[in-house]
Amino acid sequence: MYFITGVAGFIGMHFAKKMLDKGNKVIGVDNINDYYDANLKKNRIQILKKYKNFKFIKSDLKNLNTYKKIKKFKITHVVHLAGQAGVRYSIKNPSAYVNDNILAFVNLLESFKDSKNLKCIVYASSSSVYGNSKKHFSKNYLLQPISMYAATKMCMELISNVYLDLYKIKSIGIRFFTVYGPYGRPDMAYYKFCNQIKKNETIKVFNMGNHKRSFTYIDDAVNNLYQILKNSNKINTKESPVLNIGNPNTVTLIKFIEILEKKLLITSKKKYLKRQPGDVLETKAIINFERKKLKLFFKTELEEGIDKFVNWHNAYHK
Repeated sequence: MYFITGVAGFIGMHFAKKMLDKGNKVIGVDNINDYYDANLKKNRIQILKKYKNFKFIKSDLKNLNTYKKIKKFKITHVVHLAGQAGVRYSIKNPSAYVNDNILAFVNLLESFKDSKNLKCIVYASSSSVYGNSKKHFSKNYLLQPISMYAATKMCMELISNVYLDLYKIKSIGIRFFTVYGPYGRPDMAYYKFCNQIKKNETIKVFNMGNHKRSFTYIDDAVNNLYQILKNSNKINTKESPVLNIGNPNTVTLIKFIEILEKKLLITSKKKYLKRQPGDVLETKAIINFERKKLKLFFKTELEEGIDKFVNWHNAYHK
């Protein structure tokens, strides 16, 4: 049985659906907070409730009573996707990230540290942990996070090492790279741009559009996360590994906007601004190990992915 946290979230919903489509039993938990549109989160849950193998628990991982509700279930895999997202918001409200990312993760690990059924925990880290590092995105060097969001994700990676050493909990961190697609997060730039361009509003293009990102389509992210879980026995149990899930092809923000405009058949009005505090200049997913050992693959080209997102956006926001 799979326990998925943050199941009302973007990646959480899509991954739960993947597991349910494969015939697995899934327990999902989410507090459905109002960081962004709660109705979107509720709509995601409605999709999952169509499956008889899905059980939803509305609760907060910071609340220890949450774990009492799931003790009766024989959970073999935990996929921890809950947490406070957003780089810029972390600068304004750092305590939310300490509580929702670090404290909630410790509570989760504490609750499962003596489990006889648990085989593996997979948890969401972020490409943001690479920060200003000059040695791009290889995993064996000192990370240089530049936002509270990234720092809390880095803390989660360190904490997982502690629980591996103390309790032999096998945990695998996943550094996701700019995941986008249908039912995505409205706080992310691509979703905001789509809203604003359709309304003929001026979009704010930070760093003059020169940011580079490994834009990763949601289906690729979910399929590769599934590959990692399926092949978790191939990952060395003597270390608590961290893996990249990201499209190895990197494009500039301005290129992304051009493709979005093409799909919307609208040329946007732009206001070019300087780089914002906490913004990483470039992300580039290096997945040599992941491809060789775990057969990870990324098949959705950016134009195709944006096309699918725009089609969904047009239907959802009628």
